[in-house]
Amino acid sequence: MDLLNAFIALSNYVLIPGIAYGSQLALGALGVTLVYGILRFSNFAHGDTMAMGTMATILMTWLFQSMGLSLGVLPTALLALPFGIAFTMLLVLGTDKVVYKFYREQKAKPVILVIVSLGVTFIYNGITRFIIGADDQNFLDGQRFIMSARDFKEMTGLREGLAFKTTQGITIVTAIIVVALLFWFLNKTRAGKSMRAYSDNEDLALLSGINPERVVMITWMIVAALATIAGTLYGLDKSFKPFTYFQLLLPIFAAAIVGGLGSPVGAIAGGFVIAFSEVTITYAWKKVLGYVMPEGLQPDGLVQLMSTDYKFAVSFVILLIVLLIKPTGLFKGKSV
Repeated sequence: MDLLNAFIALSNYVLIPGIAYGSQLALGALGVTLVYGILRFSNFAHGDTMAMGTMATILMTWLFQSMGLSLGVLPTALLALPFGIAFTMLLVLGTDKVVYKFYREQKAKPVILVIVSLGVTFIYNGITRFIIGADDQNFLDGQRFIMSARDFKEMTGLREGLAFKTTQGITIVTAIIVVALLFWFLNKTRAGKSMRAYSDNEDLALLSGINPERVVMITWMIVAALATIAGTLYGLDKSFKPFTYFQLLLPIFAAAIVGGLGSPVGAIAGGFVIAFSEVTITYAWKKVLGYVMPEGLQPDGLVQLMSTDYKFAVSFVILLIVLLIKPTGLFKGKSV
């Protein structure tokens, strides 16, 4: 029975949060890896693109709530999400036309585009803070738990209760659907095959009659959708704060690089590696070990390797190790 209690405690604080956070990072890393693989630069504005998309979703959510519209037990944000995606698509396409297209036509080196994207980051961040403010914004409504700890305890009679939040369930299901649709699009549709051909060999793709501007447009639209979905799911699961999305850039890039930049499968794997590394290292293992260890050997301290305040340091260390040992990542993406 103690082993079962230990597993429930582990599920509550490591397994379920790790899977949900990994899904959010995977969706974010997919956007980064698509830009790197097809447009050939590291988009430092991706975190704040997520913030802009989430901000638009929140504003629409508040509008729907004021009108009395809702999805019942599900968050109203899901109803507002398509509007957030549409706004972000227009935003990134406009940014590409006004900013990135000029440097692409000039055949600028990738490092120039990286610096330009950093400038775009500051503009996006400033706009987000100006419109919605710099403080935490909680926009979650609907039913909070699929399974509450109290209900689980009553059902099983165990000391530990399993809590499974609605936002965690939505995150996992949405991530599976979005990833499945993305892989279907890339492998089965003509536009997806054009994107893959353009990524593999730009010159050969142009000789084959592929329209580069159309490929760029579709890429940005997909990236906008991924960024908005990832940002909204993260905001629902935690809360929305513009600066947090800027900080998310580190674990998202770490996930993309660990998996292999330019590899969609690598981005997904990297997202879960980073998520579980952060959650595992910052979790206080006292409760789990208290169930598992014999009486008398149970720990007195928290048994926490690192405070949650330093969880992004875990991403940084993993990123450094991968860059030093295997720059192409787990799935042999493009070398960094």
